[in-house]
Amino acid sequence: MARLRKLYKENVVPLMIKKFGYNNSLAVPKVEKVCLNMGVSDAKTDSKSLDAAKKSLALISGQQPIVTRAKKSIAGFSLREGMFIGCKVTLRGERMYEFLDRLFNLAIPRIRDFQGVSLNQFDGMGNFTVGLQEQLVFPELEYKEAGKIQGLSITIVTSAKKDEEARQLLAYLGMPFKKEASLSSSNIEA
Repeated sequence: MARLRKLYKENVVPLMIKKFGYNNSLAVPKVEKVCLNMGVSDAKTDSKSLDAAKKSLALISGQQPIVTRAKKSIAGFSLREGMFIGCKVTLRGERMYEFLDRLFNLAIPRIRDFQGVSLNQFDGMGNFTVGLQEQLVFPELEYKEAGKIQGLSITIVTSAKKDEEARQLLAYLGMPFKKEASLSSSNIEA
């Protein structure tokens, strides 16, 4: 069992029940999936850049990514419908918890001049998206293997109905939010 899943079951569920007054442990919000998306602007002219992005995403996630295609043509970007534009991965279960543990404790703190994750990135329905400017913050990747530095979008989908519940859930799990806006009980020892 992943360390973060154990933390969720043993510590986070009782704290969430106490804070929000849920009737039982099944009503407590949980992380349902994590979606990783890497857009590759050079993919339309250079197929090697798409292969490098796929390799990087596979190393980061531990799962083979799928290639995404443009849904419609956009003349301003010289993009036609059906062209390759990036790759994505959806993580669930144990891989999801292991990825979140590495993200919260290894990758995000390695970001240069890191002040904490902003609380303004919730979508109003309990989902949280964070964008990384470079994929090299993950310890699995080396500069030589990564090829070109790419950005990475990470969406954490929760079963929470409100942003406040999702914010508290992620804080209890260890998301390093900004200090002045961090929640009081975010430092839980496993």
